[in-house]
Amino acid sequence: MPGEARNPMQRKAMERADLRSAQDPLKERYRREPTSALGTLHAEASLDDEISVSLQTWSGPVTAGLHPGTGGDGSLACSGDMLLEALAACTGVTLLAVATSLRIAIRSGTVRVEGDLDFRGTLGVSGDAPVGFTDIRMELELETDATDEQLDRLIQSTERYCVVYQTLAQPPSVTVSRRGRGSEDSARTEART
Repeated sequence: MPGEARNPMQRKAMERADLRSAQDPLKERYRREPTSALGTLHAEASLDDEISVSLQTWSGPVTAGLHPGTGGDGSLACSGDMLLEALAACTGVTLLAVATSLRIAIRSGTVRVEGDLDFRGTLGVSGDAPVGFTDIRMELELETDATDEQLDRLIQSTERYCVVYQTLAQPPSVTVSRRGRGSEDSARTEART
């Protein structure tokens, strides 16, 4: 009935049924046809006039620029922060899906992620300074009645199935290609005509 308080465990049981009804057909198809599980995600950034880029995200446009530690004024999103935010979001969603599957009721929670980097590396100040994060720490604060054993299993499964976590823990190969015309290409084209 509308306005009637529901038991959190009943809510979780219903969510588990919803999750299973959404995922079970996919899992079955992926078992039968492994290649149907392969997908490619996309992101695109348009270079702006300033030292910034525009991205179209699920929640709308985002403009990213320099972090204050590299000369930015702090008014634009920072891609390093966005990487940590992606880890926090993926971890949180994965944790909730795993908790639902394991019938662990999470009343509330927070995923906090922080990363250390040396700005000298990206600014080319020191060849000894690494470019990128050297350490990333994640803290999960959960309001639950789950036992320590259940929480250990929940966290291990979350780490195992979180796409962003696994990508950072076991980096994939990254390739860069160039399309378009540079000044040398233009000069060669002009010389041929």
